[in-house]
Amino acid sequence: MESSWAYTFILYLKAFGWALVASIGFAVGIGFAIKIFDLLSSNIDEWEEIRRGNIGVALIVVALIVMVGLLIYKVI
Repeated sequence: MESSWAYTFILYLKAFGWALVASIGFAVGIGFAIKIFDLLSSNIDEWEEIRRGNIGVALIVVALIVMVGLLIYKVI
């Protein structure tokens, strides 16, 4: 009985570790993608447009975040 608890605890630790790796990968991937997107669209300030209420720019940024998230999800 003792070994099954230890094994279960190790499995939980592994799952927590993979969740931590996935969240770090997601954060780095999203940050990298948004930085590249900002560099590619240098003549528009996306964040200022979002502050002004431009829904179109907000939807593009959200689509970028969702797509990068899906790509990272498939890799991890």
